Amino acid sequence: MNSYPPELLVQLAPVMFVAGLDLPPAPSTSTPSAPQSPGQTQSPPPTPTKTQDPFASLVARLRDALQSQRKVAIWAPERTRAFQMILVGKDVRFPPRKLVPPEDLAYASAHSPLSPLTPSSPLYPDGLIAPIWIRKHTALVPSVFVLFLRLFEAPAVHARSPLDPPDSEHERDKAEEERRRDTELSAEVAARKKTTNERGIKLTVVLLATRRMLDDPSLDSRLTYIRRQSGLDSRAALFVLSPVSTSELNDFARSLQDALYEPALEYYTSHSKRVRRKRNRHSQSVSSYNPPPLVSMGITSTRPLRPEGWTVRYEYKMACFAEFRGEDEVALKHYQDAYATLMIMFGSTAILPPRTKRWAEAKVLADAINVKISKLYLYNREHSLALSHHNSHMRRFADFSRGWGIGEETFEYWSWMARQHRVLAELLEQGSNSSLTFPTNSPLSLTAGTSSAGTPVELDAVRALGLNPSHALQHPGHYYYMAARCTEARRERFLANEKGISQGTSAAPGYANEKKVDHLTLILELYTKSYEVFKKHSSTTSQGRLTLWIAYRIAHTYYESEKFDVAIRFFERIAKTYRREKWKHMLRPLLSTWYACAQKLGDVELMVTLLVEMVGYAQDVDESRTLQDDLLAVLKSSVPASAGKPLVVDLKESDPLLDTTLVFWTPEVRVGEEAGFQLSFATPMNMDLSALPIDSVTITFSDGYYPVVLRHSPPVDGQLADTVVRLVKIGKVVPEDDDDDEEPEEICTDLRWRPGESLVVSGCISSEVPGPLTVVSITVALAQNGWTVEMPHELCVSHEISTLVPRWLTSLQPIRFLQLGRNDCSSVVVRHRPHELVVSLSHQAPALLDEEYPIVIDITNVDERHLDIVVDVLLQPTEVDQAAQYIIFDDQRSSGLIKGIRLGTIAPGVSATKTLYLVGSGAPGDRMLDISIQSTSVQPGSTSKGDDDAEPRSSSSLSAHAAVDSCEKLQTIVIPTSGALAATYDVAYRRSKNPMPALADLSTVEDDFWDDSYGGVAVITTRIECSAPCGLVVESLKLRRQDNLLAKVLDCSSDKSSNDTFPDEYLPGDEFCNVSRISLSPREEQVWGGEKITGPGDYEVVWRRMLPEGGRGRQSITRFALPTLMIPQDGLIALLDVPSFAKLHVSTPIHLTVRNQQSSHSANVTVTLDLDPSDAFIVAGLRSGRLPILLPGSEEKLSWNLIPIECGHVKIPRIKVMDVRRAALPSQGVGVPSTEVDVEGEAIKVVDVRADWNTASAQSAGDSVVAIPQQDGASTILVLP
Repeated sequence: MNSYPPELLVQLAPVMFVAGLDLPPAPSTSTPSAPQSPGQTQSPPPTPTKTQDPFASLVARLRDALQSQRKVAIWAPERTRAFQMILVGKDVRFPPRKLVPPEDLAYASAHSPLSPLTPSSPLYPDGLIAPIWIRKHTALVPSVFVLFLRLFEAPAVHARSPLDPPDSEHERDKAEEERRRDTELSAEVAARKKTTNERGIKLTVVLLATRRMLDDPSLDSRLTYIRRQSGLDSRAALFVLSPVSTSELNDFARSLQDALYEPALEYYTSHSKRVRRKRNRHSQSVSSYNPPPLVSMGITSTRPLRPEGWTVRYEYKMACFAEFRGEDEVALKHYQDAYATLMIMFGSTAILPPRTKRWAEAKVLADAINVKISKLYLYNREHSLALSHHNSHMRRFADFSRGWGIGEETFEYWSWMARQHRVLAELLEQGSNSSLTFPTNSPLSLTAGTSSAGTPVELDAVRALGLNPSHALQHPGHYYYMAARCTEARRERFLANEKGISQGTSAAPGYANEKKVDHLTLILELYTKSYEVFKKHSSTTSQGRLTLWIAYRIAHTYYESEKFDVAIRFFERIAKTYRREKWKHMLRPLLSTWYACAQKLGDVELMVTLLVEMVGYAQDVDESRTLQDDLLAVLKSSVPASAGKPLVVDLKESDPLLDTTLVFWTPEVRVGEEAGFQLSFATPMNMDLSALPIDSVTITFSDGYYPVVLRHSPPVDGQLADTVVRLVKIGKVVPEDDDDDEEPEEICTDLRWRPGESLVVSGCISSEVPGPLTVVSITVALAQNGWTVEMPHELCVSHEISTLVPRWLTSLQPIRFLQLGRNDCSSVVVRHRPHELVVSLSHQAPALLDEEYPIVIDITNVDERHLDIVVDVLLQPTEVDQAAQYIIFDDQRSSGLIKGIRLGTIAPGVSATKTLYLVGSGAPGDRMLDISIQSTSVQPGSTSKGDDDAEPRSSSSLSAHAAVDSCEKLQTIVIPTSGALAATYDVAYRRSKNPMPALADLSTVEDDFWDDSYGGVAVITTRIECSAPCGLVVESLKLRRQDNLLAKVLDCSSDKSSNDTFPDEYLPGDEFCNVSRISLSPREEQVWGGEKITGPGDYEVVWRRMLPEGGRGRQSITRFALPTLMIPQDGLIALLDVPSFAKLHVSTPIHLTVRNQQSSHSANVTVTLDLDPSDAFIVAGLRSGRLPILLPGSEEKLSWNLIPIECGHVKIPRIKVMDVRRAALPSQGVGVPSTEVDVEGEAIKVVDVRADWNTASAQSAGDSVVAIPQQDGASTILVLP
């Protein structure tokens, strides 16, 4: 941007003049006879001390605070109330508005000194706008003038005593002095007010005073006096500031700008209105242009400025004033109007003749307006509009330039184009350092190319999915790069013009100035900036490659600048990436320039290295021959720097000299077996290596073999020198550990290749150890005049035009090849002979749950070698729910993998056996085992008895040694698993006969208190069935008690009869049972909460499998947990206790217990005994009555005496128990007979405790158990005679 006046590019902001902050002169420490020269810099003012004036420090800090508010910048998108503050003196003068003073009569018709109508103006008579006009409004004329003045303060006089009266004479003198000083200050302000009023500038005065003065009661009256005397405004015109901290000064500066921002906007608005009136007046005139007479070049024309020029001038001024006000949209509109009018003027050579002063000024103005418009677009994040306008500007002026005779063939054209790209790059770079972000330019989704119905959209819509790179705003590096390319074109045109001058042609306009330009330095600067920006934004591989291309252009520029050493350093770094990524088309010109640098520096070894590499990249036969001739010339005309030491040229990442192909006949061979191979060396059809002095080709195989050396021997008479395919048989490759210590002889053959020729090397190789065999390296050596150049080649690498197909040469006459159908033919794998093992897995399926199921692993060695056996077992996870499993092998136990179970060394013909145990529980289902048998060949005398105790070797450790003769055999077995025993539960619930504890019984809070009145007793009958497909021997059955807080085991039938019943044999389907009684003691809240009670124990069954041969398996244990018990919920219940038999004519008691087990309701219970005449009893007791109120958790007991009068099963009298809800019974005593009363109530169930039997069934401990009442019918009693 240095090509343009900075006034035309900077971001405009309101200007504030600050006066009265001049620093006090520094005290002179030198003698008066030694004054300081004007060229010497003055030392900074000393730091104020405590004895200095505190206002000196305040002024210094005020200057720093005000100057730091805003910096002049081209890129400033922030719209804050910030001023461009300029420190001036108190006596600063404004430039005159017109050339004559205001009191002159001609003042009204006079013009500004910068007007094109003023003869002394630099724009007279037809200039558009001058940078000095912007400088006037940014540096000479402010919108606000702030004047700092010191408020007079009389020195303080302290009284000698607090009791002394005030000195009235002193106070009067002080007031007079303050009034005199205030009058002088008002006069100074009034004088400055007069000059600012003439310009419409806002004047603000800031008075500096001490903190003591702020508390003075006379301050307000003094300020009022000063304001009135000086004529200051009442709004934001007078401030008072005392010495404060730096942070408070910054706050003061911000508040001062906020207060004066509106007056500043009014100032620039008034200017805009004045300019708009002038523009409207000029726009009303009709443009009628008469062409002036032709004048010769260089003669100044006195034609006035046309209306188009006035329009440009006024639009530009209004744009600047809008920019001062911070109205970017308004400024953009005026800039666009000015630019459009400028384009009209440039379109006519009669209005702006080319190569004139005004034409050049207009071009600069157009470029500056273009920068302003693009910048305002970028402020609003309209990237596409900014780039579009910039491209349009360049395109328009390119068209104009062709009409002006400044086309692409001139250096002036490319100079202007480079300047435009650079200006845009610098603008974007400044923006990116602030707040500008660049668009990602991501492509649209492909799904947007189809409509909602799935049909293709129109072709234009599909094209809209793409993006033209020239229409996408990119980071500054791209435009720095374009500027550098344009500068290169500029240099080319300049050199062509310079060459034409030497041949007698005339020099182009501007040749003298162009000759002073250092083009190469300018190109390097632009490329370097582009490289740095690209490295900063190189987030993708493509941009990283473009960065390398820019680095190449930098290196090429250094080459043009004859800085060959610097260029070579660049070439070395760039070529590494180009070779690795195979950018051959970009590498070829790089190598050519690199070789030219090496020639200039005289680096012979580098020249040889580059020529050898360039031969591999040759495009045709002629190029390859030319490069070989250059290489031979260099080798013959020089000697190596270090005699006897070969020069190594690494071609592993470059194109090779020879296409190499290695083919093995078979992919695998056994140890000691020969593997045939053919190694082919060929040249493509576009390369001739017949002149290349190849002396030898060294073929290096894997470790342990002597290299094969092919030495060049020209064909003798009688041999065909032009055979397309030549065959060389080398026999068997000799290993280094052979008994013969002599290295094999070199093989002589013709090592010259014409286009399309190939040399096939045929041989065989064998190995006594397993592993891969291949060719490790191929080295081609050149020898000439003491030079030895070695070129390592990669295996199976060819040129682009060659196609590598694995083929086997079967015949020379005629030439026939056999194509192999393998993917990788370049190596052969040597393997040991597989071990001969017979593995047998014996087991009796199915396995039973909870059984240690034996699996016998029998391994027989039928090989002739001694084998060391190691077994790994993997138990695969099962998909059966609630299933558990593990395996036991030797002394190891695991639910997954057991590794390294060693069976020892097995001699030929010998077997070894190991037993693996599988244990499954939970649920039946299939179990899967993967068994790995690893065998390793060992020598018979290498093992001892102590080897069995050595650390086992697993497959992973064996595979780490490729030379170990090892083998692995895998077997998978699936073992079905079924249940051995199945248990079924029948649960019967009986209510407890025990009385309920009293409500106030304190024993209920004790820990060991047991109350089963709520829960009762659960009788569990367990049936255990033999569900196995084979017989079982049950050795014992035991109930393991696990009493808890809610349930405990009372007794169990197996406690007494287990020893008499077991052991016993059970066949499939056989059953045995067991009965246990459980006492339940839930709390009241648990009863009504519906909680379940975990069974207090489990059954443990010890059993063995009955084997088919009569034996018995390993002891197994199966456990069945007691079922989950339900808590009975009765509420209000009546329990009738009747004896089982009675004697005739003998009194028999019966008892009725009414229990209220409800949680919150009391019960009002009535009991009625219905005695029918047909009943065979005489009853003594209550016939009908009401019981006391039953509170929750309480019970009442009634008794009757029955005397039977008949024998046999006799029904007892019917007892009716009611819970009265609403009606009240008549007043009567208990046991007093009364008449029958119809009472509303709810019948209470009467339960005979002899038949209290609620049953439930469950298949397992987790099944829900629901009680089913089994009692029904009337109660009877057996009466005996």
